[in-house]
Amino acid sequence: MAAHRILILTNRIPYPLTDGGNMAMHAMIQGYHNAGWEVYLLAMHTSRHTVEYRVLKGLYPWLAGFETVDVDNRIKPVPTLVNLIFSKHPNHAARFFNHSFRKKLDEVLQSFRPGVVQMESIFLATYLPFIRQAGNIVNVMRLHNIEYQVWERLAEQVRNVPKRLYIRNLAKRIRIFEEQAWKDFDVLLPITGVDAAIVRESGANTELVVAPFGIDIAPHKESEDSEEWVGYHIGAMDWLPNAEAMNWFLQEVWPELHEAVPQFRFYFAGRNMPARFRNISLPGVTCMGEVPDAHAFIADKKILIVPLMSAGGIRVKILEAMAKGKVIISTSIGMQGINAVPGIHYVEANDAKTFIIATKWVLEHRDEACKIARQGADLVAQEYRQEAIMQKVIHGIERHIR
Repeated sequence: MAAHRILILTNRIPYPLTDGGNMAMHAMIQGYHNAGWEVYLLAMHTSRHTVEYRVLKGLYPWLAGFETVDVDNRIKPVPTLVNLIFSKHPNHAARFFNHSFRKKLDEVLQSFRPGVVQMESIFLATYLPFIRQAGNIVNVMRLHNIEYQVWERLAEQVRNVPKRLYIRNLAKRIRIFEEQAWKDFDVLLPITGVDAAIVRESGANTELVVAPFGIDIAPHKESEDSEEWVGYHIGAMDWLPNAEAMNWFLQEVWPELHEAVPQFRFYFAGRNMPARFRNISLPGVTCMGEVPDAHAFIADKKILIVPLMSAGGIRVKILEAMAKGKVIISTSIGMQGINAVPGIHYVEANDAKTFIIATKWVLEHRDEACKIARQGADLVAQEYRQEAIMQKVIHGIERHIR
């Protein structure tokens, strides 16, 4: 039945499952499939997130269809300048509008005839007019974060004046684009209640169904024999908030932290790791680059360090770590959207001084830190189960199927 036939559009291939965005998209795709829906995935194979074609052939054999379109989404100086001067739309939207992708979208709409189309990036909203031409389709947008909020916060962290002015301008144009897009969809799936409130305050009357990332694994019981009390961080380093967070932590926190606790070690990994990190030489710090298995990377490490200052949405890697019984030391912004209480489910630190104090406290009070970790795992088990989240999402969408 077409009503339960969904076409999911992504602005990158959700693979490998080593960063939060890919994991969140994959969970949604799998959630619809597990609920009995026919799922067709049409993904951009972008120049910034490439996957070997031999690997592509083996991805998602269980879907009704899976196709990719090559898209060059590199940031180029001349088009960026032209966009800044002559366009009201953010450069991101221009970079993700591709005529070959639009053509393939038309073909899939005609052959698959979905009852629902779901987009996994706000910058794919430029394709909505073409989808509406295909007939009576419920259009859904997944909000992984409030995009303009990410860029507003990022601008405040940038010291270079011209760069800060550009990012502020970009954030303003993203906000206009984003708030208009919210009004154009039938259903929005914000990933947190905080994000849902922002959407509603903008004046959008679109139906909102809060759909956090769902964890489909049993809570982990920590073992002192298998986990070392060392710090780690993992995340895609081509996402600017992650890179800025690492810059800040390594420059502003680590030197004093290492002096205070010289035996403490810190490991970080992520996709598209910049050379400045790969070549870093700091005592006690190890950059692992892109790791082939994220689960193996975190398995023997106890403390997740989250120094994010400009993020939005929800941090999938934090939920995963909480489910595995890790001790979380995070900024309040890093924990945004997760119903966790500092001192109960995680240890909060918002500046260099408190990161040092928090780390020392965790290392010196391991029993109390383990209790916080267990309570975090319990929270994930109670509130972030994948099956319950998908039931709520599907119920919200079905109200619009005619």
